[in-house]
Amino acid sequence: MTYQGVLTKMATEFSQPIQYYLVFENDFINMNQLLNKTITIQFVGYQCLNCSLYKAIYRQGFCKSCFFDIPQAADWIMRPELSTAHLDQEDRDLEYEKKVQLQPHIVYLANSSNVKVGVTRKTQVPTRWIDQGAHEAIEIVEVPNRYLAGVTEVALKDFVADKTNWRTMLKNEIVDENLVEWRDRLKQYIPEAARDYFIASNTETNIEFPVLQYPEKPKSLNLEKTPNYQGVLKGIKGQYLIFEDETVFNIRSNEGFVVALSVQ
Repeated sequence: MTYQGVLTKMATEFSQPIQYYLVFENDFINMNQLLNKTITIQFVGYQCLNCSLYKAIYRQGFCKSCFFDIPQAADWIMRPELSTAHLDQEDRDLEYEKKVQLQPHIVYLANSSNVKVGVTRKTQVPTRWIDQGAHEAIEIVEVPNRYLAGVTEVALKDFVADKTNWRTMLKNEIVDENLVEWRDRLKQYIPEAARDYFIASNTETNIEFPVLQYPEKPKSLNLEKTPNYQGVLKGIKGQYLIFEDETVFNIRSNEGFVVALSVQ
């Protein structure tokens, strides 16, 4: 059976283990059902997630012109502390920025390759943690806008990492941590403006991924260099497909690529 469509990040369902769905325009695939099956991924072309034109993807699934124009790719997306909608100041599109920035945001700790701090909209919990391949996570503060979450994250980055090592995450070389202790230890470094939003009552969320075999030396699949790849699917973690030959394919990094996916 062959499916064809534009890659976007896999949809997930929180269960034990996580259920993954690859969604195309006219079809979707429950990827968990493909474990131990041979999959062929063929690169067909590009389709910008914004303008839908056949243009090379620059970043985040967008062509270069869209990336530097649309609010969905503005700097405050990756750096929440640059948010300005709470000041009624426009960056690229104030209406969109108010819609996204002026809603509850969570600052959290997640353990994927190590303990790291991050920010997400409240509506994206636990999806954000799943997408990062975190096997455990905990909320630190819930604030009313993206800016406050961003400045809290910046303050905490002096004392805890803010990046995931994708190789360590995929090899599952992880150590369980007491995130409640981490949270309580970091409380003193939360900025005064966000201190009243500290969450003291919640516990860790634990996440199980559908992985039958972890790679020892993961190597990333680049569809532009290898436009036709075939392998046996052995696991899914974060937004990565893990294959028997230790090839890994990051769906999120290939958003906007049109592929044909065949299952044997």
